[in-house]
Amino acid sequence: MTLVSGIHHVTAIAADPQENLDFYTGVLGMRLVKRSVNQDDPGTYHLFYADADGHPGTDLTFFPWAHLPPGRKGIGLTVEVALAVPPDTLGFWSDRLAGFDVAIEEPEERFGERALRLTDPHGLELALVETADEREFTVWEESPVEPAAQIRGLDSVRLWERDLALSADFLTGVLGFERRESEDGWQRYELGDGGSGRRLEIRELPGERRGTWGRGSVHHVAWRVADEEAQLTARRAVAEAGRRPTKVIDRFWFKSVYFLEPGGVLFELATDGPGFTADEAAEELGGRLILPPWLEPKRDEIEAALPAL
Repeated sequence: MTLVSGIHHVTAIAADPQENLDFYTGVLGMRLVKRSVNQDDPGTYHLFYADADGHPGTDLTFFPWAHLPPGRKGIGLTVEVALAVPPDTLGFWSDRLAGFDVAIEEPEERFGERALRLTDPHGLELALVETADEREFTVWEESPVEPAAQIRGLDSVRLWERDLALSADFLTGVLGFERRESEDGWQRYELGDGGSGRRLEIRELPGERRGTWGRGSVHHVAWRVADEEAQLTARRAVAEAGRRPTKVIDRFWFKSVYFLEPGGVLFELATDGPGFTADEAAEELGGRLILPPWLEPKRDEIEAALPAL
């Protein structure tokens, strides 16, 4: 039984929030669909970028912790986030990124698909992957990127692990992934019928040092569950596997459960709903600072401490 259906969102760590906003909206052309704060550290923003409607699976989010040193790439971390783009658009993206002085590499082929690797302003490793797979996606009409080339959502994530078997057994035995093909040292795992938004890739590096969080690193990967009932079923399976999941936490746009997979990568189970329009109209998404109810009494204090965007 497949307990999770695909990637829900990925959360990473940024530095300056304005630079982060300028890159993901102005260069990559994604929509800022939620402007909030880290609920555990309300002195910093939590910024959410997605398609026009904020569909689950299109959402890349950031904690701008400028005081942190750069992250250290290593085992036990997600080391790359791949974003889906339409077929035959890497030429467009190569030209666009070069025009903004974004360092890119030569396009490469991965598992039969073309990919373009790049790094965001704060060190996060990204890849744009061409795919014709069907996606839940709504064009953002105000994007600086033409509709035919806009980012369709999260394609996949790449992890470094010390022991592939430990993580693989958990992925296949608990979360419902299936092991698929391998290529150039990467082993691909997919959910259901597979395809864009339903896969991850692992490289086993037993001699590599452990990675650390910091600017430019991925904080966690969230996996989709349909609703609260499915989430509780998945949480129970994770607990029975000895992974010590958190209680269910209400994030207002979805409910969350967090745990470490056996290799040390932080995972989340996130419900598909209620979605980002739970507290903002669709046409107003990302336009103002949204706070959880218990922080509303401190709004003036919080807004005064946050840098203007």
